[in-house]
This record gives sequence, structure tokens and C-alpha cells, in this order.
Amino acid sequence: MNIKFTTNEIRYIALFESMTGAMVKDCIVDDKNGKITFLVKKGDMGLAIGRRGSNVAKVQKAVDKGVEVIEHSDDPVEFIANLFAPIKLRSIRILQRDNGEKIATIEVNPKDRRAVIGRRGQNIERARILARRQHNISNIIIK
Repeated sequence: MNIKFTTNEIRYIALFESMTGAMVKDCIVDDKNGKITFLVKKGDMGLAIGRRGSNVAKVQKAVDKGVEVIEHSDDPVEFIANLFAPIKLRSIRILQRDNGEKIATIEVNPKDRRAVIGRRGQNIERARILARRQHNISNIIIK
């Protein structure tokens, strides 16, 4: 699936890549919650974060928004686990319906449920967007 970035997103991606040296595969700008999520190439997580989080801190200062970094994976199960890290999911199942639609079901510890969903559902919403764009998963259901 081809992702169409806005000029704003392209600007943020270029800034992030030049400040960290990490390669960005996807980017979500959430103005409502003042946050930018960068999906970085597998293996670039260390570069993106920097020593003791120094790169993320630099980028946050430059964009004046919260910055979140998630590591990409070609394996949809690993990818979904990365979306919710550091929260440990109990299980991740991906089912493909007869119509070809892919649905991921995640099982979480009840005490982690609120963190997985996020304030006003922002975490699960962001996870759904990235799962759709990267792995064509149409929904993530929390059990």
C-alpha cells in the first residue's frame, strides 16, 4: 500500500532522519494530542532514540511536540507487539476472513488495558492506522 504523506509529514520525516540518522517508514502527526509518531526501519531503533534518549529529546525540542518512535517489522505479529511496546501483550492472533480482510486480536493483562487504549483511545487508534497502512490489517480488537 502506498502512503501519501502531507507536506507537513514529509518535513517532519526529513527533520527526524537528518537529526537521528534513522530511516522513517511512516509518520503520523496527531495535532489534537500534540504528538508525532515515527515508524522507523527495523534495526534503526537505537539510532532513532539515541544515547539515553538524546535524539528523541532533540527532535521533540525542534518540533515542539511529543515524539514517539516505533520499530517496523515485516512480521505482522511482531509489528503489533512493537506498536504497544513496552506493554507485553498476552497473545496476538491475526485472522483472515473469507473476504480477505485481516483482523488482529490482542489479549492484554487487565491492568494494562487502559495503557493499550490510551487517553480518549489515541493509542489504539494510532495502532490501527499503522497496522492498516503497513500490514493491511483492517482492525485491532482488544480481548
